[in-house]
Amino acid sequence: MFNPQQMLGQLKKMQEDMQQKMETLRAQGSAGGGMVLVDVNGSKRVLKVTIDPQVAKDNDLEMLQDLIQAAVNDALRKVDDALKQQLGGLAGALSGSLPGGLKIPGLFE
Repeated sequence: MFNPQQMLGQLKKMQEDMQQKMETLRAQGSAGGGMVLVDVNGSKRVLKVTIDPQVAKDNDLEMLQDLIQAAVNDALRKVDDALKQQLGGLAGALSGSLPGGLKIPGLFE
């Protein structure tokens, strides 16, 4: 039998677990063949930016900006991919608790 209180408890635990995973998840994006590296966590906070000194010597500020942007976007894409994989497992666990295979539009898509 469907028990809403039990489901809410499960959802709260899943949310807490997911927040913890997001904080520990790490991804690194790169651009320019590794000349710019950006490390982010699952909460999409930039943790570290590493720039090869050779890039700065060229005094091409526009190129450096483009490399940083590309590296950040690469790192964020990797985080999104990792979170989608983790959410896929969550969606499976959650769908088993919903009555009659209830689907919520936009959730886990």
